[in-house]
Amino acid sequence: MMQRRTFLKHTGLATAGMAASALLPVFATDLGINSKNKTMEQVQNSGYHKRFRPNSKVGFGGVALGNGFDVNPDVECLQSMEAAWDAGVRYFDTSPWYGLGISERRMGLFLKDQQREDYVISTKIGRILHPHDDFKLEENWKGQLNFSYEYDYTAEGVRRSVEASLQRLGIGSLDIVFIHDLSPDNGDMKDDWLTYFEIAARGAMPELTKMREEGLIKGWGLGVNTIEPILKTIEVADPDIFLSACQYSLIHHRDDLNQVFPKAAERDISIVVGAPLCAGFLAGKDRYLYGGDFPAGVKEKLAALQRVSDNHRVDLRTAALQFAAAPEVVSAVIPGAHTVEQAQENAASFEEKIPAAFWEELKQERLIEENAPVPK
Repeated sequence: MMQRRTFLKHTGLATAGMAASALLPVFATDLGINSKNKTMEQVQNSGYHKRFRPNSKVGFGGVALGNGFDVNPDVECLQSMEAAWDAGVRYFDTSPWYGLGISERRMGLFLKDQQREDYVISTKIGRILHPHDDFKLEENWKGQLNFSYEYDYTAEGVRRSVEASLQRLGIGSLDIVFIHDLSPDNGDMKDDWLTYFEIAARGAMPELTKMREEGLIKGWGLGVNTIEPILKTIEVADPDIFLSACQYSLIHHRDDLNQVFPKAAERDISIVVGAPLCAGFLAGKDRYLYGGDFPAGVKEKLAALQRVSDNHRVDLRTAALQFAAAPEVVSAVIPGAHTVEQAQENAASFEEKIPAAFWEELKQERLIEENAPVPK
């Protein structure tokens, strides 16, 4: 186990909100949380890689734990973490942005009682949280919010953010740190995102490389919803792993497949696929990603995918998760969950056998790219 170094010369961060969540271990005890040692051997990352990758491609995304889309009860979220763990999931992703600290606190409440070497965790930097009673941001996160945020992509901001995340999580170290939402689709930045990128290129990126070299983290990259920031970072820095959200799914995958994946593979950089179900769209939810609307053609493509799935008696959600995990460059897929049923179904989907004829028909119907890898 690596030892956590001093991230700040004078750590004066008082991470508010822990007092409230301190009541939750009672529920954990009542639930009888008892970590099991099941592993998912059939979806392990294979081969030698010089850069860090999670052992398994099966992960758990933390957006729903932060009350994305709906207010989700603490106990329900804790139960979903337990169910994922018991199903063999050992990679967990979160962020200070998800519920402005709520996701990290909930995820840490479960993980703090597990052996640290038994799981991989990633969180993100770029936003510093500040105590702010009854902060409003309902277009993103539901329920009571008691923190506001400011952007900070400097070297000092990296250390502050990591220290604060560790306190919220209640654990002593991180494996992966993603620079979050440094992207043209960030509504706070819009056309100014390149200004923030230059700050990160001079500050956050070299600092994360330094932290990796010091042994404080195992890898770093960007967590973004577009491809341009990923390609730029490969050009100017030494990243290990990217969280590419909204860009590799049965609905849309051409850009990641043909532009990002080859560049990443050249340098043994891997990809974590975020939003593989398009925020539930491929699992029956009446929403597409995070924008609140349905882009032209997505409903028609969903219907076509469903017809092929019905022809082969294949569960579409299962196919979507396995498709996202198929490329060699993909090191993990992180569907979200906030209930036991969702967590169990997501994990089980990676173990199902899908007939080759299903993938062949998808390519014949031009519903997926001809060069897209499919499960074997």
